[in-house]
Amino acid sequence: MKISTRLRYGLRLLLDLALHAENEPIPLKDVAERQNISLHYLRQLTLPLEASGIIRSMRGNRGGYVLGRSPEKISLLEVAQVLEGPLYLTECVNDASSCNQFPKCRTRKVWAELSSAIQKILAQKNLRDLVEERSENIDLPGL
Repeated sequence: MKISTRLRYGLRLLLDLALHAENEPIPLKDVAERQNISLHYLRQLTLPLEASGIIRSMRGNRGGYVLGRSPEKISLLEVAQVLEGPLYLTECVNDASSCNQFPKCRTRKVWAELSSAIQKILAQKNLRDLVEERSENIDLPGL
């Protein structure tokens, strides 16, 4: 299983806003430059994030984006669900009728437990946690 670019870049966008917006909107082009993400791609991510209230846009000469709520009130699970939809490793975890093996499946419980664990971890973390995280403390490759 891989986390999609959509979710990874969406979190980078939100983290950038949390780190740089001090009651002033941040132009999306500034985020794109700092994060090395296509401006076009970031624009696509802003639509669902704005519709959900996670971010707000402000128009005008000094326009841009700000967080819609304080970072501690934005859970990573909420962001993931807005950008990805329901977080289930397999369709059958959410909809048993999607699998003709459901009544006798021996693996569905494992997928359900894994899906639940992922959701629990993401629900426990919020954007404030990412703001306060020090990159030198991360010892996983590629992060």
